[in-house]
Amino acid sequence: MSSNTYNQRTLSEPVRFRGIGLHSGAQVNLSLLPAPVNHGIVFVRTDTPRPVAIPALAEHVVDTSLATTLGKDGVRVGTVEHLMSALAGMGVDNARVELDGPEVPIMDGSAAPFAALISEAGVREQEEPRRLLVIRKPITVMDGDKEASLSPASRFRVSCSIDFKHPLITEQSFEMEFSDRCFAREISRARTFGFLRDVEMLKKMGLARGGTLENAIVVDEFSILNPEGLRFPDEFVRHKILDAIGDVSLFGRPVVGHLKVFKTGHALNHKLVQKVLADPSSYELVSARKHLELPELRLPELGGLEPLVA
Repeated sequence: MSSNTYNQRTLSEPVRFRGIGLHSGAQVNLSLLPAPVNHGIVFVRTDTPRPVAIPALAEHVVDTSLATTLGKDGVRVGTVEHLMSALAGMGVDNARVELDGPEVPIMDGSAAPFAALISEAGVREQEEPRRLLVIRKPITVMDGDKEASLSPASRFRVSCSIDFKHPLITEQSFEMEFSDRCFAREISRARTFGFLRDVEMLKKMGLARGGTLENAIVVDEFSILNPEGLRFPDEFVRHKILDAIGDVSLFGRPVVGHLKVFKTGHALNHKLVQKVLADPSSYELVSARKHLELPELRLPELGGLEPLVA
């Protein structure tokens, strides 16, 4: 393993695409651009009177009701979680995300289109080590029977369980030890989902205007309405992991710790990030190079990027 394997990463070349916003229904042009070291992921609205740059950090989260929305100076960027999950999953630390609308395109409802575009563009290492957020003591947040926690671990792991008390979405659990390969194969293709009754209600409220069977799994009382069915038997819990990775990436640093989520959503994921950041004794920021010297810890694996399995 080369000495700079754990340096920061950015895109090798720009990526541009167009898509529709899930809730706004608006067509949006989005560009992913390479960025310098220590830049982080920054969203830039280019359709406002003056461009507004919004760092993808927990402090800029302004809404978690239906998706994770970032905001600054009255300008918002909604539904960032799938793109953020793809950037984290493919090991991109620094990127400028320019878009001319209020919402990241939903694409097919998963992170796979974003991950495929990043893989196609390529990812290059930069001349600066990553800064890792290493969890030093357990932190837990709860809301009724929902629970999310981060605890010390040798690398980034995610465990998730869900139970919607529905004939098709009973108790499902999935656990992964993070790597870009595992993310691409096991997580990135899992689509967002919703119940038909909720979709109809949202549309009456002027939301989910861009939602179709092309970009979401829709479930009625007894069946899945998508003609092609599911991509995985447990696609629902895998998508919850996808969302959680995107939400936790708003630490702005790769995490070394064990993330456990039970029946959570964006709101509780965000509360967990906030609670960790509010307690400086719960984590430590460590250079990746120093991290390698600690025998009890290992950096999350980021190997060579592989094409996504169709």
